[in-house]
Amino acid sequence: MAAVTGTSIDVHTWSTPNGWKIPIMLEECGLPYRVVPVNIGKGEQMAPDFLRISPNNKIPAIVDPDGPGAEPITIFESGAILQYLGRKTGLFYPADERARVAVDEWLFWQVGGFGPMLGQAHHFRIYAQEKIPYAIERFTAEADRLYGVLDRRLAGREYLAGDYSIADMATVTWAKFHAKQGIDVVARPNVKAWLDRVLARPAVQRGLAAV
Repeated sequence: MAAVTGTSIDVHTWSTPNGWKIPIMLEECGLPYRVVPVNIGKGEQMAPDFLRISPNNKIPAIVDPDGPGAEPITIFESGAILQYLGRKTGLFYPADERARVAVDEWLFWQVGGFGPMLGQAHHFRIYAQEKIPYAIERFTAEADRLYGVLDRRLAGREYLAGDYSIADMATVTWAKFHAKQGIDVVARPNVKAWLDRVLARPAVQRGLAAV
């Protein structure tokens, strides 16, 4: 938990790639927060109390007692939460419109494609009770294509969109499981260097350990 004083944000989450994004951002920003575990293995995301916070029954979601106008706010969807926290703090989400568009492009790339497709690769390669060759091949191939996009983007860059940003935080929690997705990042040297760089950040390590 971030070691600062102030109003604590409740983070309803679990130890998944999506679930780690918000603790990482909160650690990077130095905002106080409390993890409220939502055990998705036991179906706790389907509870009525959680549904009131997250209408799609998905983690993560937050409750910020000190929202806009000093009124509480609940937010679901990891990308929306990251953008909100970036605006709230002025950190890791640039105010300059051109720079912000670049961050948004790669954030939306992650939430719309990189995460969902890698999640399907996880499922069919590891968790599905029936091993379906077509599904395994399809989603592994798409994961490989997306890592190619990521590697090309990172050529000559330290981070996805200029300075380190919420786009990197959103993407690294999925990319750290490249082996489970059938991807050898040694063949993607720009991704490997970026992964090592981001995962070495103390706040990222604290955020991953918080859930």
